[in-house]
Amino acid sequence: MKNVVITGTSRGIGFELAKLFAENGHQVLAISRNTKPLSTIHHPNIKVISIDISKDDDIDKVVDFVKNDWKKVDILINNAGKLINKPFTELTSDDFLEVYKVNVFGVASLTKSMIPFLKKNSHVVTISSMGGIQGSMKFPGLAAYSSAKGAVITLSELLAEEYKEQQIAFNVLALGAVQTEMLQEAFPGFKAPVSAKEMANYIFNFALNDHQFYNGKVLQVSSTTP
Repeated sequence: MKNVVITGTSRGIGFELAKLFAENGHQVLAISRNTKPLSTIHHPNIKVISIDISKDDDIDKVVDFVKNDWKKVDILINNAGKLINKPFTELTSDDFLEVYKVNVFGVASLTKSMIPFLKKNSHVVTISSMGGIQGSMKFPGLAAYSSAKGAVITLSELLAEEYKEQQIAFNVLALGAVQTEMLQEAFPGFKAPVSAKEMANYIFNFALNDHQFYNGKVLQVSSTTP
């Protein structure tokens, strides 16, 4: 049984991941601003906390729970994401900051707060995007989102090096198109080849097992070319 912290669990991949880990006997701390979707399930293995990961005071709530109830974290999945789709000339500094607060700063803050509880053989998995991969196809309107997803890739590579002596693995999954609410918000009407549940199954197995084989790596998880 693992203690698993997952962000962005109100919908899509994060929601499916929380259910999957819980149904397989693991303890899940599900973090999102909207807790209603998972709370209505009433699964005994899921603890839901309403927080905004871009706010340090909210992250303290996660630390308090782990310190008092778990003592250690085996898996941290940084799944929460913020997307703003606007032409570059219409993006404001506040837009960039809003996206980076969740996709980069929030990831950094939560990960930093969990470091004392991550022991040998623990695994931090950060969900990025193919849009953050150098040389991949890029889409107009996603300057803030894709650049943030690129930043978090480099952050994870650095953390893998910094904590290799403690044997904490840090890896990134750069996802292609997945049929989620966020995708529909960005590209209305687009039909992705992979469902949120299918991708959750892949991430579930990767988070549990693949820290034995990867550290500081970015895996491109996409069924389309490029």
